[in-house]
Amino acid sequence: MTSSFNVRSAGGYEQLMGRWSKRLALLFVDFAGLSDGERVLDVGCGNGSLTFFLPQAAKIKEIVAIDYSPIFVDEVARTNTDPRISVRQADATALPFEDKAFDLALCLLVLHFVSDPDKAIAEMRRVVRPGGVVAAAVWDHMGGMPGMRMMLDTAAVLDENSHDFRRNYCFRPMTAPDEMKNSFVSQGLASVEQTSLLIRMDYQSFDDYWMPFTGGDGPLGHYVSNLEAGLRERLKAAVRGAYEAGRPDGPRSFASVAWACRGVVPG
Repeated sequence: MTSSFNVRSAGGYEQLMGRWSKRLALLFVDFAGLSDGERVLDVGCGNGSLTFFLPQAAKIKEIVAIDYSPIFVDEVARTNTDPRISVRQADATALPFEDKAFDLALCLLVLHFVSDPDKAIAEMRRVVRPGGVVAAAVWDHMGGMPGMRMMLDTAAVLDENSHDFRRNYCFRPMTAPDEMKNSFVSQGLASVEQTSLLIRMDYQSFDDYWMPFTGGDGPLGHYVSNLEAGLRERLKAAVRGAYEAGRPDGPRSFASVAWACRGVVPG
């Protein structure tokens, strides 16, 4: 098992995270840099948020997308209409490509779910040509996700069995300050830069916020869907109170921050 991210359906993931990764993709590509005529590897493509944005950002020569989940691979293949894009199932820690095959390797919201993220970074470095770029972004689970922490911290009050889950969620690999940057350096990448990328997660109502967690996708979805029914209803009521914060139900907006790193493959 090379990924700890559980996915049950492409549609469920889209509501849980895909709609937000689309927003993040724009900022991520701007940070990573992209030029016409390049061959790009998208490592951990999910529903294709980054994959399908890349041709809008530059006149890309070729985009190869990989993901460990066959659900995501099937979804990208089903929705793709661009002949420059291909998708296949593969392991981020053992990329099935020759050395120096790409100009860029991009990895959006994936490294913190990979069994060996250092190996994944090393593999991206291997398949990118000298002078090419490796870039990745992960959510700042501990300090940059107030919308998700609202759920986690409420659960910790109601369910003592959630404490280990909260700790594991908040301190996933590559999500601490400088952790990803240090890994980029240790894997031999040069001119390593780190930044923070901020988007807003905008919900129309409490149901728009809550319902994606009930489908079982992602860590929080897995936790919520496996709760005993009575505890799940108590958690829902308590989280609703936190979401509404004493005002009528309606739109709410949460700042969400990701760590991003880029490095250059040495010549």
